[in-house]
Amino acid sequence: MTPWSALEGGCTCRAVRYRLDSAPLFVHCCHCRWCQRETGSAFALNAMIEADRVTVMTGTPQTIHTPSLSGLGQHIARCPHCQLALWSHYAGSGPCVRFVRVGTLDEPDRLPPDVHIFTASKQPWVILPPDTPAVSAYYDRDQLWPAASLERRRALQPKIDTWLAQRDAAQR
Repeated sequence: MTPWSALEGGCTCRAVRYRLDSAPLFVHCCHCRWCQRETGSAFALNAMIEADRVTVMTGTPQTIHTPSLSGLGQHIARCPHCQLALWSHYAGSGPCVRFVRVGTLDEPDRLPPDVHIFTASKQPWVILPPDTPAVSAYYDRDQLWPAASLERRRALQPKIDTWLAQRDAAQR
């Protein structure tokens, strides 16, 4: 396995630039109808990574709250100038994990999907590669994630739990 070398990315107008300081935990190619609508495409390709492993080098993304199928919404970090979506924070892990839009990376080909999810609603003309796991809905993390990513997730869990408790207390 080759050692990780940082990946940089940013928005179209280059006002916001960021760097992934480590490999992502896992890369999802999501074929759900919600992602299709949000991206205006057949799927969303997101690299899950701890928020503190993403360094914003220039600019300040603007975070907006959008509805989601779960009813809890998501926060999308966008360039305040060109409005390009850079990453999202979903309700399950909040600001602790960023779902970085792989297409915003300078070298997006370095992060192919580890799994195709919600394939029950994929576009019929999308042909999935036979060597990448594909599931009709979501998957069991313990079955698909590499051991190192599972360990990183375990280390992150206390932060996620604290955030969830704060979110739940604020909603009461």
